[in-house]
Amino acid sequence: MDPVQQRSKGFATVLAVGTAVPPQKITVDYMIDNYFRVTNTEHLTELQKKFAKICKATTIQSKYLYATEELLKEHPNIAACMAPSLDDRLDVLVEEVPKMGKEAALAAIKEWGQPVSKITHLIFTTNSGADCPGADSRLVHLLGLSPNINRVMLYYQGCHAGASTLRLAKDIAENNRGARILIVTSENILHAFRGPDEAHADFLVSQALFSDGAAAVIVGADPDLEVERPLFEIISASETIILNTMEELGMQLREVGNLIFLSPTIPKHISANIEGCLLEAFKPLGITDWNSIFWVSHPGGPAILNQVEAKLKLNKDKLMLSRKVLSEYGNLSSPTVLFVLDKLRKESVKEGKSTTGDGLEYGVLLGFGPGLSIETIVLRSVPI
Repeated sequence: MDPVQQRSKGFATVLAVGTAVPPQKITVDYMIDNYFRVTNTEHLTELQKKFAKICKATTIQSKYLYATEELLKEHPNIAACMAPSLDDRLDVLVEEVPKMGKEAALAAIKEWGQPVSKITHLIFTTNSGADCPGADSRLVHLLGLSPNINRVMLYYQGCHAGASTLRLAKDIAENNRGARILIVTSENILHAFRGPDEAHADFLVSQALFSDGAAAVIVGADPDLEVERPLFEIISASETIILNTMEELGMQLREVGNLIFLSPTIPKHISANIEGCLLEAFKPLGITDWNSIFWVSHPGGPAILNQVEAKLKLNKDKLMLSRKVLSEYGNLSSPTVLFVLDKLRKESVKEGKSTTGDGLEYGVLLGFGPGLSIETIVLRSVPI
């Protein structure tokens, strides 16, 4: 076949979004009161005070966690700070990560309204584990997807991976006419859960910040309007690495589990580089007023949102949904920005907007992660 005939006519388009979380919901007050108890470290009173201060600073009011008190009792090394525990963690994650991904996928597929046999490609991403066959293979069996499906498995990419999957899906959809891509991103922070330790007090930030959840998206070009409802066209997608920032944010998989390192200067680096990414991405559209577009940003943490907002002189409502997702769910890592996307379109419909995206035509979806990396995706909302 002529390569040109294999390509789609239009832009890759988001056709459905689904999310899922574990059943255990905890409030920030419960986390502050019980984290030291369940890890048998109640004697570390000064660290308790520090942890409470960190939790309040995150602005997180609630989060969802798979790790119950019963599970931690069964695996006491996971609750310790630096005890060998990788095997115990991976034994749980290899099963639970694709299971939660399945729930998000089912929600997206239900909204899409088409049989799973029409899914031609699967992109799965997670920071939670690294097994082979991977979470993608397990999901094929859990959902009953075609054994001939084209799969891409992305392990250990960081928080920006939710946006990265959209960039990859755009390339697949626009170069394979008729392709329907199922994106699944599923995270279980059990890979990095650990008790406090005076020698590793910096790990308290990740314990306060991160949580569990999964998101799924159906992407395809040239939607069949008789049976599919397009939500957002993916106009462009690009990634930028901020040079000389490799030590700012990272993960190390060790015998004691996943060690997460977060520098307090991350917000400064992102805010200093964000406008350059936006200018490059929106140059073809002639857009330089960042208040004239809708925003779907990975929240990361409140400091990132605050500094981006100040740098770009954004109106307070622009990052409101990112703040709301952070408050209600915590930082879910890679699925977080897709939770924001889901909340955006649902609230637009609820408020009776003529289009998704708060009535605005163009918007940006942003992912931030190790590298430091910035994913910049230009979206066009499709009339409801």
